[in-house]
Amino acid sequence: MLKRTNLHAYQLHALDFIREKLKCGLFLDMGLGKTATSLTAASDMLDDFQVCRVLVIAPLRVANTVWKQEASKWEHLHHLNIDICTGSAKDRLVKATSKADIHVINRENIPWLVENVKWRWDMVIVDESSSFKNMKSRRFKALKKVTKYFKSIILLTGTPSPNGLLDLWSQIYLVDNGERLGRTMSCYKQRYFEPTGYMGYNWAIKDGSDSVIKEKIADICMTMSANDYLELPDRIDIYEKVELPASARKQYKDLEKELIICLEDDTDIEALSAGALVNKLLQMCNGAVYDDEGNAHEIHDEKIKRLKEIVEENEGENFLVAYNFRSDLERLTKAFPEAVVLSKSGDELDDWNKGNIKMLLAHPASAGHGLNAQYGGSAIVWFGLTWSLELYQQFNARLHRQGQQKPVRIIHIVAQDRVDQQVLDALKSKASTQQELLNYLKANLDKGDKQ
Repeated sequence: MLKRTNLHAYQLHALDFIREKLKCGLFLDMGLGKTATSLTAASDMLDDFQVCRVLVIAPLRVANTVWKQEASKWEHLHHLNIDICTGSAKDRLVKATSKADIHVINRENIPWLVENVKWRWDMVIVDESSSFKNMKSRRFKALKKVTKYFKSIILLTGTPSPNGLLDLWSQIYLVDNGERLGRTMSCYKQRYFEPTGYMGYNWAIKDGSDSVIKEKIADICMTMSANDYLELPDRIDIYEKVELPASARKQYKDLEKELIICLEDDTDIEALSAGALVNKLLQMCNGAVYDDEGNAHEIHDEKIKRLKEIVEENEGENFLVAYNFRSDLERLTKAFPEAVVLSKSGDELDDWNKGNIKMLLAHPASAGHGLNAQYGGSAIVWFGLTWSLELYQQFNARLHRQGQQKPVRIIHIVAQDRVDQQVLDALKSKASTQQELLNYLKANLDKGDKQ
């Protein structure tokens, strides 16, 4: 066994946990080396003949650019033969049936893999396991079919419950087949939650149930906080409020109340559901709104103007800017012609990290996982907010991570007294719920160490 002289003590601790449990969840903050730790565990178990073949499931960009590349950085992992199973169905089939030690596939192709390739993996590593939180999704149903073949499964995420404790059931099921939280989602809901809201479509945790849930999964889950192990730069959250013009305020209030408005060019904007209304209002906060044909209509440019002021006030700074809607991107590229858009390949990151890009425009869903952008700048601007706590936290962690040399400013451009504020409040609420879970698991681990 090659020496692991470059692995940190906390990575070795996590490695021991994996080797002991075999089936477990690692809830690690970004920057704690979950990829290298998991690859080391896989290497050890392959060497010891505990497992025969390993499958890594990851977001597409991470599958293509992180796992195989990470193995090349560590001497004790150089011997691993890793094939990336993405691309066309023909290419995937060739790679997935190779004799590699480890196969890496994007999560969207799990149904294809289960349906088209004879299952031969007895160790599975799920990178960003919260993407399997929906038990109705095709990816979860497909993976559930083959759990009987798993000698080892490792769930990796820094955000296990981005929208509350309901998100945990399907993830934990993949580890223990329902032993701890119940065999079905219905049983889990009925035991620990109660219906609430309109027609009982929402679920609220019962008093005391959060503690019971955390206790039930504590033996197979480990959590580690970056603040406990790494010297991270300061994070400064800044909220830049903009006031919508009178005409935009009226349109916003009319749509909020009536669910339909008529623009000056006689185009009707209609929201047919509560979800559609929220999206329309978010669009209006950013400055444009879509009609039924998918055409964007500009309402105001207050956020654009504020972003220009921020750039002028911080000459010499580079900015990573998060947008939400396609109309945001179109207006941003028009207002900032020098800005660079992060593509699916992520090739622009090299120039960004060299300091050659003054403004990098990125959608949180495309830049949320596995990308190191801490060397190119220290300022994030949220031009358009997201409801997803996972995307919010992951995007911020692109800059606020180990290797960053400056305090990181997270600048939120917020439409005053509008739905933007509700989004921020929701993110804070979800963060609190998740943090309670992580704190409990961490405390349980610490208690175990002392016994």
